[in-house]
Amino acid sequence: MQITSHSEKETQKIAERFAATLTGGDIVCLRGELGAGKTTFVKGLAKALGVREQITSPTFTLMNVYPLSASPQDSAVNALVHIDTYRLKNEQELLDIGAADYLGQPTTITIIEWPEKISGILKNKKVINIAIDHFEKNSRIFTIASTLPA
Repeated sequence: MQITSHSEKETQKIAERFAATLTGGDIVCLRGELGAGKTTFVKGLAKALGVREQITSPTFTLMNVYPLSASPQDSAVNALVHIDTYRLKNEQELLDIGAADYLGQPTTITIIEWPEKISGILKNKKVINIAIDHFEKNSRIFTIASTLPA
């Protein structure tokens, strides 16, 4: 499925609609160049899920865990986990901070920026891939596809 956005506001609205399709254990991988709109997308998704904190990219901390005030579609979900592996040295570094405790868990929805750096950790997990292509100053194309465990 492909969706086009022509502004940050539209990107956040797309993410809000997408959030309504998520359930506990979902892992969403965002792929795109720097400035493609990954964090903007996460902000819209987090808002729809009930995150009250300000969303920032965890570029230096690698992972932020946000409690959900209320998850409208799945009451078992109580956290949004936002991972950014851009500065990751190796997969073990992410495992060392406890990320594996969240991946695929029924009480969390996990969003990962730069997932190509942790492909080994994501092996055999249900993943929703979103490619973000920046084609004009404010325009993006979002391509959404799911992969199931082998």
